[in-house]
Amino acid sequence: MTPAIFGLSGLVLTADERAFFREADPAGYIIFGRNVESREQLRGLTDALREIHGREKLLITIDQEGGRVQRMKPPVWPQYPAGAAFDRLYDVAPASAIEAARANAEALGIDLAEVGITCTHAPVLDVRQESAHDVIGDRAMGHEPLRVAALGRAVLDGLARAGIAGTIKHMPGHGRTTCDTHKAMPTVAECEAELEADIAPFRALNDAPSGMTGHLKFTAWDTENPATQSLFIIEQIIRGKIGFDGLLFTDDLDMEALSGTVPERAERSVAAGCDLALNCWARMDDMIGICERLPTMNEKTAERLARTLSFTRLDNSEGDQSALIAKRDALLALAETAA
Repeated sequence: MTPAIFGLSGLVLTADERAFFREADPAGYIIFGRNVESREQLRGLTDALREIHGREKLLITIDQEGGRVQRMKPPVWPQYPAGAAFDRLYDVAPASAIEAARANAEALGIDLAEVGITCTHAPVLDVRQESAHDVIGDRAMGHEPLRVAALGRAVLDGLARAGIAGTIKHMPGHGRTTCDTHKAMPTVAECEAELEADIAPFRALNDAPSGMTGHLKFTAWDTENPATQSLFIIEQIIRGKIGFDGLLFTDDLDMEALSGTVPERAERSVAAGCDLALNCWARMDDMIGICERLPTMNEKTAERLARTLSFTRLDNSEGDQSALIAKRDALLALAETAA
């Protein structure tokens, strides 16, 4: 199996994609807006991927956070709030904010399970800094590490109730970024003591099934390499100080924060200790190049992948989505009333 996650070009698989994916046997896939039209179409697409591999439990991922990062959109699917909504409620009623985040995540997870998706790249555990670039912004669930961790735990729990694996991101922390990593490489110059606040939510949720790195350079730990490609940061900080032993994705390797060709980026990231190289844009030349450069999936990554897939429970949630959304909205309204 190739330790990579690949994107898809459109609403259905092309003949070339079917043949390539069958031969390459990637660890999984990622769904984007270009792959989404209707419930029936999307379930057909994920079923086609399962048919290629001949296994029901397949890692099919998506960035479905809510707010401005939501690939499955209205009017077909509900609009889900950004993390900041739960942060505002926490100011008024912490227990209600936690319950609202849990209900929201379960409702969102029901949508994903219905269409055959098994993992969403959420919750965002980055601790928000007001002076930072807005690429994280309202996606964050607060400025205080313990609050972020409490809300993040609720999100993971809600997703798990729907049979969906969550992904804690972006390790070791994206809250201090000075620029958008889609466009450039940020350098975080704070000392190690200051960065304790950034890693605290990840440490608190280090039993999450999967996690994602960030394409940021942290001079306190590695002056040369971004976290995604830093052997020191992955071994000593993510696996060591944070204590995370789940499945570790790279962030999207097409982001301009990274240098070199996409296959070279994938090779460096996996060599540094990432389990899976995330390649989102379905460019066949890049995907072929990644397969040529990456080794076969190792035993430890295979174990982590199996643990992540143990969450899978397609079309079998016992939750009432309408009731969950109504509960969330009633709780979120408490923040508006208090304001």
